[in-house]
Amino acid sequence: MTIDYKNIEIRRGEHPVLQNVTLQVGEREMVYLLGAVGSGKTSLLKTFYGEVPCEGEKAMVLDFDMLRFRTQQQPALRRRLGIIFQDFRLMPDRSVFHNLDFVLRATDWKDRDAREQRIREVLEMVQLEAKVQHRTYELSGGEQQRVCIARALLNKPELILADEPTGNLDNENGEMILAILDEIRRQSSTAVVVSTHNLQWPQYFPGTVYHCEEGRLEPETRITEQREEQG
Repeated sequence: MTIDYKNIEIRRGEHPVLQNVTLQVGEREMVYLLGAVGSGKTSLLKTFYGEVPCEGEKAMVLDFDMLRFRTQQQPALRRRLGIIFQDFRLMPDRSVFHNLDFVLRATDWKDRDAREQRIREVLEMVQLEAKVQHRTYELSGGEQQRVCIARALLNKPELILADEPTGNLDNENGEMILAILDEIRRQSSTAVVVSTHNLQWPQYFPGTVYHCEEGRLEPETRITEQREEQG
């Protein structure tokens, strides 16, 4: 199991954000966290990579116990997952190649030829091979988000976390981003968790759906049941 949470509570200071959170994410699964801004989606995602603490009965992510997670464990966890942010977090004055190479060098890829080959591979996955030497500020929003997906794929993650990955994009580019994520998890054992307020994505790219609302995480049983019937 990639993620296994049972009766988890997430707090920000003295204020509860989400309570009684129970969810499981398996290999090659697409999971959506739906909800309005401020409903707790991002806080839940941040517990998956150790940026926000949680408490409760059980919280396992890629064999890491998030109830007892320590800061010194973050590098090991981050090497096994990829994170896609809504605001891109790219170095705008550097090339696409430099942005990706920076991540590889920071995660102990010492062989330059191996780094260059991996960069070519991930850019091919997101159809950006021709943009490798472009500076990221020269790219469109959709292209920058595809660079972010490529960055998340560099270390062949077991889990991809995407926080509102289409929030700054039009529908056409947003659909392309979700199509790429869906294809990645189909072609590998990688699980994908997407937080979004866009209700149409689960209809286009079916997956397990949860709603963050009123401090709780509720499963969307209707869509889940439809998937089981089709399977």
